[in-house]
Amino acid sequence: MIYLIGGSSHVGKTLLAQKLLERTGYPYLSLDHLKMGFIRTGMTDLTVEDDREMRYWMWPFVAEIIKTAVENGQNMIIEGCYIPSEWKDSFSEEYLAHIRSLFIVMTESYLRSHAADLEDYANVIEKRLEDRIDIERLIACSEEFRKECGEQGIPCYVIDEAFCLEDMLAAVLATE
Repeated sequence: MIYLIGGSSHVGKTLLAQKLLERTGYPYLSLDHLKMGFIRTGMTDLTVEDDREMRYWMWPFVAEIIKTAVENGQNMIIEGCYIPSEWKDSFSEEYLAHIRSLFIVMTESYLRSHAADLEDYANVIEKRLEDRIDIERLIACSEEFRKECGEQGIPCYVIDEAFCLEDMLAAVLATE
């Protein structure tokens, strides 16, 4: 099985991927790592600030990684904000039978009332370098992902009142 965990920045995608790895034993790929590989090798002129452009530039590579894993009967977790909401368009039904997704977003009220928590937990799995939280950007990104998920029929887990990792884990496993 391939699990895709998408959504906006700072919502807990990497933490959820780590917990899913611990539960299933499936390896995970952080698309942030892949992005940095492309940037640091000069394979793209995009920068860490070009999230939307990077999503669509990088996705063809990710889709081919997924196809290869499916063809080889391998399991994998892929997480990052670089999974487009229309990801299904990259696969035939044969591949889609092996892929599950969950996008995570936070409501504006949650983001505004938990800004300090976002900063406190930003480095719980990864060590983010000079990562400043821009609440207005996070609100806009979460709302965009939420809207796109509705349009694409993609499962979306909305964090509104409380951040509950066990509920998120149950939601991603329920996509099977």
